[in-house]
Amino acid sequence: MSGLVTGDAVVLGLRPARLPSRGLAILLDLVVYVTGYVLISVGLTMATASLDEAARAAVGVASFLLLVVGVPIAVETLSHGRSLGKLACGLRVVRDDGGPIRFRHAMVRGAMGIVELILTFGSIACIASLVSARGRRLGDVFAGTLVVRERVPGARVMPVPPPPPWLAGRFAGLDLSAVPDGLWLAIRQYLTRMNQLDPQVGAAMAARLADDLVARTGAPPPAGVPAAAFLMAVVHERQSRDAARAFRPAAVAPAGAGAGYAPHPAPMPPAVPMPPVAPAPTAPVAQAAPVAPTTPVQAPRAGGFAPPA
Repeated sequence: MSGLVTGDAVVLGLRPARLPSRGLAILLDLVVYVTGYVLISVGLTMATASLDEAARAAVGVASFLLLVVGVPIAVETLSHGRSLGKLACGLRVVRDDGGPIRFRHAMVRGAMGIVELILTFGSIACIASLVSARGRRLGDVFAGTLVVRERVPGARVMPVPPPPPWLAGRFAGLDLSAVPDGLWLAIRQYLTRMNQLDPQVGAAMAARLADDLVARTGAPPPAGVPAAAFLMAVVHERQSRDAARAFRPAAVAPAGAGAGYAPHPAPMPPAVPMPPVAPAPTAPVAQAAPVAPTTPVQAPRAGGFAPPA
């Protein structure tokens, strides 16, 4: 990791590019630039055939500087540090704070690249990259930039083991708002690696994490529940709440109603007077048969929790 720290005190997990990948990216860029320079030189030679030799030499020098210095600077500025070779190798030029580079960074890198890469055939750049702890050449040092790897292989995420079936829904009313993210991360790391630990060490870690979790939730520790099973059940409860919150159907707003504007109520039709209606003759109401009183049935009370043997 690069160990870069932003102004907000956030540590960036960037991986600096090393000499082999940077050398391959520069080689690909040189192949593209040399090919373009040859094609442009042929076109300029045919276009300046009527000029004298001094004018043709001046045009050749200007085109060489434009292709070697101007084009790399423009490409890195417009692509925010990703030339064709860096894009193929999964690299990118960023600032020391991890942000995208600007024109001044690309200009300093291009100007120093004339000495490092062209005049000395890349020897100074190779030595500086090998000496630097983050693989930077002199152009990166003076410009305040760093070449990092964009395509980093993702780490395999181990799933959290499910809780025992007899703990399903046991902690539905637990308040988890005061549990910090660091404790959740520690619990997850323990649960994904609990089978790789020594039994005594794992039991001690589970007890400590369970005590911390109980202290954050403010609920008494459940009796007869192992610490590891308690952690599994609480993590499963938190995942269930997050999934329910993420996939909760949102209320559908009426079509055509903009934000902050209430729909205008429809005009009420004028009242129409109704003709008088003669009262209908009343019929004798039959009395219902008396109903025997029923005894309310009480739901059976749930017994106390008993862990399986």
